[in-house]
Amino acid sequence: ESFGLLGPNGAGKSTFMKILAGDIEPNKGQVSILPGLRMSVLKQNHFEFDEFTVLDTVMMGNKRLYNIMKEKDAIYAKPDFSEEDGNKADELEAEFGEMNGWNAESDAATLLTNVGIPVESHYKIMKDLTGKDKVKILLTQAIFGNPDILLLDEPTNDLDVNTLRALEEGLENFAGCAVIISHDRWFLDRVCTHILAFEGDSSVYWFEGGYSEYEENRKKRLGNVEPKRPRYKKLTVLFKSPRQLAGAFLCVVYSWAFRFYPSRKRK
Repeated sequence: ESFGLLGPNGAGKSTFMKILAGDIEPNKGQVSILPGLRMSVLKQNHFEFDEFTVLDTVMMGNKRLYNIMKEKDAIYAKPDFSEEDGNKADELEAEFGEMNGWNAESDAATLLTNVGIPVESHYKIMKDLTGKDKVKILLTQAIFGNPDILLLDEPTNDLDVNTLRALEEGLENFAGCAVIISHDRWFLDRVCTHILAFEGDSSVYWFEGGYSEYEENRKKRLGNVEPKRPRYKKLTVLFKSPRQLAGAFLCVVYSWAFRFYPSRKRK
């Protein structure tokens, strides 16, 4: 399932996304993710990984896997390799295998090639690449390792047509929960199954369906009045039925909440 966040600039979409990602603490409530689920976030800082290779940057999308790789390398590089080191290495190797770690580099390389980053660039340092290539690499980092929850803030910015199509196809086949902010209405129509709209006066409206269907619904409810930047006060969410509470995520922001649940691949 994919959830599109809509609303005018300043409505709180990016702040809401940062709360979900754990970058900002909510004034009230908490973000809760079911045990065993992994969340991945599209990074907005294009200079954060400037000293790393392209492949390493992508594999950092799965922090635990990447940390295991580096910890194993450090243990095996010890000149005084001990029995304790051997036991620790065995534990790491077992976890590494369970995470399909032996295919991590080839999987990252395949993803990079799919978004137009040639093989000869895979071992380059990030600071040597163009801004547009960095966008593609950070997008690849976000989807690396099949996360259960994917947070994408303006993922279509600076993408060429081929990369945009690859992203759309990837999200259409994504088996987890994706939460997306985008001003590209065509993109939202292609990938979103639900809409969460910041409609003004700090109210948030839940809608099951794509962007075009939501727009028709909004005009029937509100007319042709466009949402305006809200005054800051407690947010309220308008649910039409209890069934809408069974969405893919839960986050309490001020006085309201959603919760993450694993979702199935869309048919």
